[in-house]
Amino acid sequence: MHLGEAEIRSALEWDALIGAMEAALAAFSGGEGHQPVRNLMTIDEGKRYLGIMPAVGREVMGLKLVSFYPVNAGTAIPTHMAMVLLFDTKTGEPLAAMDGRLITEMRTAAVSAAVTKHLAAPQARILALLGSGVQAEAHLHALRRVRTFDEVRVWSRNAEHARLFAHTHGARAMEAEAAVEGADVVVTATSAREPILRGSWLKAGAHVNAVGACLPTWRELDDVAMGNVLVVDSRDAALKESGDVILSGAPIYAEAGEIFSGLKPAPSSQTTIFKSLGLAIEDIAAARLVFETMQRRANC
Repeated sequence: MHLGEAEIRSALEWDALIGAMEAALAAFSGGEGHQPVRNLMTIDEGKRYLGIMPAVGREVMGLKLVSFYPVNAGTAIPTHMAMVLLFDTKTGEPLAAMDGRLITEMRTAAVSAAVTKHLAAPQARILALLGSGVQAEAHLHALRRVRTFDEVRVWSRNAEHARLFAHTHGARAMEAEAAVEGADVVVTATSAREPILRGSWLKAGAHVNAVGACLPTWRELDDVAMGNVLVVDSRDAALKESGDVILSGAPIYAEAGEIFSGLKPAPSSQTTIFKSLGLAIEDIAAARLVFETMQRRANC
């Protein structure tokens, strides 16, 4: 079975995907299934990379190949493109090949939404998006499934992009500091290589989903921000790949899956940072959701 982006879009629904990401990360942190840390091959430093991401789960296993091309920023070609191959764990039978760009986009935002559900204040009403691209839009949709926002603010290094995003989504385009000031939930989804979020801007008890800066020398958050309670998707990945974690020396409180499963209490009254790098186990769980949905439709 080969599935393109249009078919995947028709099969993925936010609530089910958020639940699948929560279950996959709880299993991962509980020792079920396994995956190595992503192998990122440098083609052209700072411009072109190829990521190789295998994972084995109880029911399905697979591989994602993802191209990360920062050089494509500002062009019609996405910075992230991918393919996901899905296999049956028990028999080794190939099940599907899928376009992985949308899977990557949606599972990233779904993981942030699952974490936000556990860590953000229940009464969170103001959302600040630093970045106005694909991930900012996906996070807006996903986070609205777990919190009700009365106000959405957006900032981008490209002011025109921020204004267009604001017009399209009913948000307010603002400078970064003003957007973050008083916000209950903050998302950093940029291609920044130096911090664009200062910890001094954050209100006490705010929650941050940091999804950019996926290389060990790149950062989105300064040391003050990273001095808050830090949650990651994978300790091993964060200590190898995340410049925000490595360069700040910030201690890791928990993996998201440990909080989902109750192994660690959710520090929801404190200022929290979720550093997301993206895991193959998330891609495989999302691909399984797509595959099973398409199978049900075929059998109707």
